[in-house]
Amino acid sequence: MRKALKQILWCAAGLVVFCVLCRYVFFNRFSIWIPVSNIPEAADGQQNVTVALDGPAVKLEDISMREGGYAQLSLMPQEKGETDIQINPDTDNPSSLHPVRVGRFNTVYDLSTGNFTGDAAVLIGFTLFWLLVSAIMVWHFFQAKGVLFYDYGTIYYAGFSLFALATGLAMLNVTLSRLIHPESFTMMAAYSAINSASIRYMQLTAPLMLLFAGAMAVSNIVLLRHERPRLQNGLGLLVSARLVIGEGVGAYMFTRDFSGSELDGQIQNTILNTYATIFVYFQCMLTGSVICGITAARHNPDPDKDFIIILGCWFRKDGSLPPLIRSRVDRALSFWTMQKETAGKEAFFIPSGGQGKNESMPEAEAMRRYLVSKGIEDRAILPEDQSLNTFQNMSFSGRIIRDTIPEGKAVFATSNYHVFRSGLWARQTGLAAEGIGSKTKWWFWPNAFMRETAGLFQKRWKQEILFLLLLVVFFGFLSMILW
Repeated sequence: MRKALKQILWCAAGLVVFCVLCRYVFFNRFSIWIPVSNIPEAADGQQNVTVALDGPAVKLEDISMREGGYAQLSLMPQEKGETDIQINPDTDNPSSLHPVRVGRFNTVYDLSTGNFTGDAAVLIGFTLFWLLVSAIMVWHFFQAKGVLFYDYGTIYYAGFSLFALATGLAMLNVTLSRLIHPESFTMMAAYSAINSASIRYMQLTAPLMLLFAGAMAVSNIVLLRHERPRLQNGLGLLVSARLVIGEGVGAYMFTRDFSGSELDGQIQNTILNTYATIFVYFQCMLTGSVICGITAARHNPDPDKDFIIILGCWFRKDGSLPPLIRSRVDRALSFWTMQKETAGKEAFFIPSGGQGKNESMPEAEAMRRYLVSKGIEDRAILPEDQSLNTFQNMSFSGRIIRDTIPEGKAVFATSNYHVFRSGLWARQTGLAAEGIGSKTKWWFWPNAFMRETAGLFQKRWKQEILFLLLLVVFFGFLSMILW
């Protein structure tokens, strides 16, 4: 993640230099477009246009008429200050006063439209920045292979790259509009597009989010028909309701008519953008988690492993394995068989799991017996029977690996929804292991994955809240100054 941040900062710095160079090399003059009408023609067919400059800040270099009834004025800055511009002031149809200001670095600002010297270069730079951010995140996502994939940064790459791409494409449209139609598409419109990036992304992805919420609700209802009603079995419904209500509240807020003072407008705009920022943040994290979870569950490691860790869970009192834990052991067996057939290499099994409440034996022992019943010799099984959670599964299994083959390669088998979080815990214990996922019922997977996602961020809630607050402050500040 740090490497990606450094690259993004370097891109930002490079684009700032690009904008500065463009400003002083290509954008010394400043053009404004003033709408005019009913200008009489002279004998030579040319329109008679006179310009009055009230102030010494700028000097008129050139004037020409453009299609659509606009007069294009080319100005050169002279000194700091303001100048009011008016076309045909002594006629019956003069234009209204058009104020411009010259600020630092001889930059001319059009106070009516928000345009300024070199604004096109700034828009180009801003567009390139978002597109490069998206490209950097996508590149790092696909570069995160093997054990490197199990990282919080991978979630950010997957989730926020889509937001960056959508923002970059929207800014590309804004930039092209400004370049092609500079007379009618002003920087005020560009400011509005920048200011409403979160709102626009929320509206753009609303159909997908509602579709996801509907699918989640259906799977959760089917789950409740198979499992006993309890809070953790209703998490999918809670997530679905949160998405639907969130989109509904957003749609209501964004479509309300506004009337009031400029301050009232700034406050309402800030509230809208703050709401959209919070919603989009959690949406991106959810999207990233789903992408990472599915990718991790579908991953097939290379057949060169020395150990296969099997993560335990609840089993029956008689020691037999119910479908969930049995599918994990069967997935480990299928990998062991595939590796033996393709690479001729036999791996050690490490069934991992201690004895929980109301369990007749350690989970590792129940899995060991099942492995033996499938023809695996006892010498190839190294039970780990002390762990009580996934973190301990990985930590204690890692000790067995280091004691047996210090540089041994490992893979772990668990349920498909559990692979990504298990891999992340493995990395935190110092165990370099890739995961393989066993299939679960279609109606069980989504709700279980939501529990995994909640557990994924349980230890990082402080960092996530801090990051979210920084985003809210940033976009709230933009809302106030760009209103």
